[in-house]
Amino acid sequence: MNMQEVIARINALAKKAKETGLSPEEVQERDKLRRIYIDSVKANLVGQLENTYIVGPDGKKKKLEHK
Repeated sequence: MNMQEVIARINALAKKAKETGLSPEEVQERDKLRRIYIDSVKANLVGQLENTYIVGPDGKKKKLEHK
């Protein structure tokens, strides 16, 4: 399942939750899909930060350090 499908399904479940409510199986599916989405966003952010450099006043590049 690609990310667009995950987001579309999360949105469909959110709409159904507002209109009629969700069954316990749908709540579990929603929670699982939300976790997939959150993990994907975190992984993208980590990847972006690992390729981020800070340029100092002297023009030297310094890679960000893990804390």
